[in-house]
Amino acid sequence: MSATPPRLLVTGAGGQLGRRVVELLLETGTPNLIAASRDPSKLADLAARGVETRRVDFNDPASLAAAFAGVDRLLLVSTDSLDVPGRRIAQHRAAIAAAQDAGVNHLVYTSAPGARPQEGGGVIDDHFWTEQAVAASAIPGWTILRHNIYAEILLMGAGQAVASGALYSATAGAGRAYVSREDCARTDAAALRQGEGRRILDVSGPAAVTQDEVAALYAKLSGKPVTHHALPADALCQGLAGAGLPPSLVAVLVDFDVAAAEGQHAIVTDVVETLTGQAPVSVAAFLEAHRAALV
Repeated sequence: MSATPPRLLVTGAGGQLGRRVVELLLETGTPNLIAASRDPSKLADLAARGVETRRVDFNDPASLAAAFAGVDRLLLVSTDSLDVPGRRIAQHRAAIAAAQDAGVNHLVYTSAPGARPQEGGGVIDDHFWTEQAVAASAIPGWTILRHNIYAEILLMGAGQAVASGALYSATAGAGRAYVSREDCARTDAAALRQGEGRRILDVSGPAAVTQDEVAALYAKLSGKPVTHHALPADALCQGLAGAGLPPSLVAVLVDFDVAAAEGQHAIVTDVVETLTGQAPVSVAAFLEAHRAALV
């Protein structure tokens, strides 16, 4: 008599990462799959494909018991609630407590490189305290996946950099092991399927790339000169704010550059290939595939 396959739940399934994880699990024929979102109506197409859908609202802790009932393995995709200090860590703690109470056997959490406490809080601080909450819980197994910076972030300012001929950063010449969202999703799906041990894994691209190298790639692919200009963090903050970016986004981008300058983003691992059997895409190949964003 065969054992019943574990029930897997993916939070944030209405977002880009969570949805892609669900799709990858479907492609591999993973049974007993549950897609969860604050707004399940966004998951109607997944429901039509036979995926169970549930409402998960981390701002409503009382609702989480029903959301996680009967779940064996849970992918907790970190939320994007960055506008109110303390909200995101409260959401994550509520989810972890509910998962523990529901008897979840393995929790996978999407963290960030160099997770550590920060004076005054911040995006990296949230990840650190979430990791601490996971490790301190009574959940039998867990996998913390520290996603490096998405390669997709290189597309956000690419057009402006090419148009102006200038790329600005406060990374102090340090490299970043950019990793595509697709490679992160593949790794997340694999970790959820495996559900093994208690481990913290850095999820990276194949090499750490400096902003000088990014500027050179922009120039090569666009046919226009692009130069990287190194700035102190406070000057970058002023420039981003002056460009009209929301304060919460400015804080995240500056925090990321400061972390990169400290070497936190230069960690290169084989985690993607080890878990998925396929090497991650390089920055050069990623930008080549998205050349249209540079013009």
